[in-house]
Amino acid sequence: MAEQIRKGRDLFGAEHPEVRLPVELATAVTGSESLEELETLAVANPKDSGVWAALAGYHLSQGAGQGTEKVTAYACARTGYHRGLDALRSNGWRGTGPVPWAHEPNRGVLRAIMMLATAAQAIGEEDEYIRCLNLVNDCDPGAAEAMSSGAAGSDGASPEA
Repeated sequence: MAEQIRKGRDLFGAEHPEVRLPVELATAVTGSESLEELETLAVANPKDSGVWAALAGYHLSQGAGQGTEKVTAYACARTGYHRGLDALRSNGWRGTGPVPWAHEPNRGVLRAIMMLATAAQAIGEEDEYIRCLNLVNDCDPGAAEAMSSGAAGSDGASPEA
């Protein structure tokens, strides 16, 4: 059975405390970086999920119809996703529970998850696209809308959530 988009919060989320990443894990991305600047930031701090999300967004914006750019975007998004999950887990998250968008240091991780959804859809991975949308919604039901509206330097992820 194919994945389904959920509209409500994870039923177990209320039993878990919010995860608020430490301020030193806030992304260095401002939204105005060139590709070279993003690559420099990624090398300087490979744990910055927001940098990987921005790199994925850059490659998706360059790759209309180009498989190479889509694959590069997917690889960057997946790196940001895994770095983000590592950060969440090392700060008490156990795979479920709130990760509020309103807390600035959480935004890089949420952007990386959303960018993985977008990149997965670009290469035809619909199940992964829906799983990532569900994860963002489980973390913070308002995060996808905030990102798609461009709130606080969104890096272009605009899913149909």
